[in-house]
Amino acid sequence: MKASKSSKGFSLIEVVIALFILAISLLALAGLMVTTTRNNSFGGHMTEAATFAQDKLEQLRAAPWTSIIAGADTAVGATGISYARSWTVTPNGTGDQAWITVTMSWTDPTARSTHTINVRSVVSQ
Repeated sequence: MKASKSSKGFSLIEVVIALFILAISLLALAGLMVTTTRNNSFGGHMTEAATFAQDKLEQLRAAPWTSIIAGADTAVGATGISYARSWTVTPNGTGDQAWITVTMSWTDPTARSTHTINVRSVVSQ
């Protein structure tokens, strides 16, 4: 058979190179998906922790002035993560206001690392 100069199509080497480039691109995207999933999970945990901290601040702000004392408890979120919650009450010099700091700590099971956030507010008598 005689090869025609006007024949169109791809040679085998061109197809192999294209498949190689496609495979490298898909591997990069797979790595990106893992990172994106991990970051989304962390964002969900951070939102949940901030919500628990805000809930405690609201409880303390609504409580009578004499019952606002430091303490700690544990909150379990919808994701199954257990959050350690502690709060401190620091009176200011005048005695009619106090700083409340709520600290949330949790261990991220996917990253195996501990995270902490602090939320502060002022309450007055």
